[in-house]
Amino acid sequence: MDKREQRKYDREQLLQEIKDIRTEYKGNRKEMSARMKELLKSEIEEYRMREKTRAAEMVGIFAAHNYYANGFTPVEMRTTLEDLGPTYVKIGQIMSSRVDLLPESYCKELEKLRQNVKPLSAAVARQIIEEETGQKIEDLYEEFRDEPLGSASIGQAHYAVLKDGTKVVTKVQRPLIADMMAKDFTLLKKLAKLVNIVVDDPDAQTIDLLSVIEKLEEVTEEELDFRVEANNTKFFKENCVEDEEKVTCPTVIDDLTTSKIFTMTFVDGYTLAHTDKLIADGYDPMEIGHAIVENFVHQILDVGIFHADPHQGNIMVSHGVPYWIDFGMIGRISEKDIDLIQEIALSVLAGDAEGMIKGITSMGAVSAKTNRDKLLSDAKDFLAKYDGAKGISDIDMSTLFDEVTELASVHHITLPGQFTMLGRAVIAIEGVIEQLCPDLDLFTLLTNKMMERSKKNFDLKEILMDAGKELVGTGKKLGKLPGVLADSLTDLAAGKLKINMEITGYEDPLDRIGNYIKYVVLSLVACVLFIGSCILGSVDLQPKTENGMPVIAMAGIVISIALTIYSIGKLTKKK
Repeated sequence: MDKREQRKYDREQLLQEIKDIRTEYKGNRKEMSARMKELLKSEIEEYRMREKTRAAEMVGIFAAHNYYANGFTPVEMRTTLEDLGPTYVKIGQIMSSRVDLLPESYCKELEKLRQNVKPLSAAVARQIIEEETGQKIEDLYEEFRDEPLGSASIGQAHYAVLKDGTKVVTKVQRPLIADMMAKDFTLLKKLAKLVNIVVDDPDAQTIDLLSVIEKLEEVTEEELDFRVEANNTKFFKENCVEDEEKVTCPTVIDDLTTSKIFTMTFVDGYTLAHTDKLIADGYDPMEIGHAIVENFVHQILDVGIFHADPHQGNIMVSHGVPYWIDFGMIGRISEKDIDLIQEIALSVLAGDAEGMIKGITSMGAVSAKTNRDKLLSDAKDFLAKYDGAKGISDIDMSTLFDEVTELASVHHITLPGQFTMLGRAVIAIEGVIEQLCPDLDLFTLLTNKMMERSKKNFDLKEILMDAGKELVGTGKKLGKLPGVLADSLTDLAAGKLKINMEITGYEDPLDRIGNYIKYVVLSLVACVLFIGSCILGSVDLQPKTENGMPVIAMAGIVISIALTIYSIGKLTKKK
């Protein structure tokens, strides 16, 4: 199994593991221990009181935002989620990064959501770890800091040191959060049937809010089971990190990772937001930026799974080495999708409208409303804007992604979620690099990688064989021509065929007939040469090309194709 096939296999394994985890998660919720119930006594009482009035409270909040009259505008959706409380703020934050599910205007507005969450008590955090591992804190850690590094709606992180001296971070899930979010989603799905999403463009596809919520429920279930993020992190380490001295990610501590706790090695550094500190410490932003971009391009084009939220806070630097962190959300893209995205990008650069719309229509779901002639015309107008570009650095790729998406939308072509997610991730990494090292050209590196990948995937032997099959078909048709002519002459001699013609000048027609016969014969010779060369291709003759084909066979195939193209060109040329 070569490296490409191995990565494909690993990717499929990861997706199956995540699917299995989600299935297990739904039917495997533990009963809360007596000790935990005691520690959370007041929170549980508050939750039960809230549960009794929650449905009425939610209807009241929705009604206050006048959803039944005008639907939800982006601002109204954000303020409604804020009013609904912390669990909905978290749902909104997840929604803000899912441009594959919601219009861009909604995602941008939901990015404004902020959380002020009360931290878990140290006693509760310790109890969760002990229940999940079956061991006492002092037996697991040499040091465990009660003060959290950070606290959010789903969980909080604590710094610790293992018995062997390894510095780690253990993320602990809030005890009531899974049950709260499950019940809130049930209520939200009921209310979603009454709510409309307001989209500015009247021709745009209507958003099915219920479907969006159901998809978000799946995404949230993945976030609520820390094993998903752990598996994503391990996959990334094994498949996306080629040289840990250039770029890497934390290591998962399996013995201290379950559905409710997640432990990984501590990154002793700072995020890319601190460019001034990076320079003060003597590191070259250009070198670090180059390593990040190369790795990101490798994730997309080589592995097919990429970090879907690559903002500054999710890339840290420790001792001059960039670390990717937070793998709660990853993008998944197939080999076919990669080829199509590559085809679209390279077609734009080449000004090839046909190639671009072929890529778009192959990737997206084409509607009955799509007018291909109008699409081609608009694609030509679209590419005309880039005629003056001397290179990739002259193109604003953020705008380009938006315009390709808009072109598809206007022509009723629904692009898959992974394309919009990838576009958003590329734009995010572009913003990171622009802040870190403005002189680094992300898209030149991306284009070069695409060209390199195209060369690697170029199989001359396969292309020649395909061309040969087509030419053999053409040769068979041409080969029937002498027989047809002979039958016609026989019929003519027997009086069965009558030809009425008026000859006003016979020299030129005779010359043309002579030329036709010459090029037909030449085409037949080319077909015989092609078939013979293909047979030679299976014989062990030296010397051979890099693809393992005998040079003499390759030469014969090339000459036969050239002869056939030349002959057919002459035969079809209008006089």
